Amino acid sequence: MTSAPKLTVLHVSPSDPRVAPLRGELGREYATRYGKDAHAEMSRHPDEEFTPPYGGLLLLLMEHGEPVAGGAFRRDDALTAELKRIWTRSAHRRRGLARRVLAELEREAGARGYGRVRLTTGPRQPEARGLYLATGYTPLFDTRADPETIGPLPFEKHLVLPLPPPKAAVR
Repeated sequence: MTSAPKLTVLHVSPSDPRVAPLRGELGREYATRYGKDAHAEMSRHPDEEFTPPYGGLLLLLMEHGEPVAGGAFRRDDALTAELKRIWTRSAHRRRGLARRVLAELEREAGARGYGRVRLTTGPRQPEARGLYLATGYTPLFDTRADPETIGPLPFEKHLVLPLPPPKAAVR
């Protein structure tokens, strides 16, 4: 029996060169599935939105530093973070990495004070739709309808925020 590879979670800037595989493969994925200009989709939100204090970007790195999965979030409103650019390198899919990315993004968003996360996936991404349903996201669309007739598929999830420390009793 082989052991699972050790992964490192790394919080990076969108300009970090290790983000390039995420952008490249995600762009090719969009172009293949939707035939649309991947650059336009990837540049719809400026990189600054994915940096602290309101946003973040993380990568999962293999032991030798290879980025194999990642994702980002940006501020949607004061209480809501929007998850974006969730990706797993094609050679590493079906290993639970996207679940790990989601958990890390949710944890980081919660630590920044967001009480809810939302995201949108495309109708031609059944793997993503299944992942979000399996990890407790509420679909904001009729799941019985043909996804192609809906267009982008929105989801949301309420986060359990850590409780603040109790205040000292006043005597």
